[in-house]
Amino acid sequence: MKIFSLEEANALLPLVREMLLAIQRAHRRLISMQEAAKHAAEGAELGGGGMTGGAAYISVLMELASLTSELDALGVQLKDYERGLIDFPTLRDGRVVLLCWHLGEGDQIEWWHDVETGFAGRQPL
Repeated sequence: MKIFSLEEANALLPLVREMLLAIQRAHRRLISMQEAAKHAAEGAELGGGGMTGGAAYISVLMELASLTSELDALGVQLKDYERGLIDFPTLRDGRVVLLCWHLGEGDQIEWWHDVETGFAGRQPL
C-alpha cells in the first residue's frame, strides 16, 4: 500500500480527476448496456444467447478495467464509480487513515476518515 503525504495526494488530483471522469463515462456506458447483457446471459443459460453490441460491451468492460487498474497502480483507492469517490492512504498520529476526496470537491483534499468508518466518518483536516 502506498502512503501519501497530503502534498503528494493534492499534486495527483488533476490527473486523478481526469481519470475519474473517464471512469464515470465508461461506467455510465456499461450501465446503459446492462439490460442487454442480462438478457444475453439468460439466453446463454438456455442454449441461445448472443448480444447485440456485445463487442462494444466487452470493449467498455476492458476500458473500465484498464482505467481502474491505472488508478490502483498510482496507489489511489476507488470507492465509488458514480461519485468519483477516492481515498489516499496516509499516516495520521502513527496510524493509517484515508484522505478522502470526490469529484465536485475543490482542488485540494479537505477531508480524512478512519479506514473502518468510511465516507460517513469524514472529518475535516
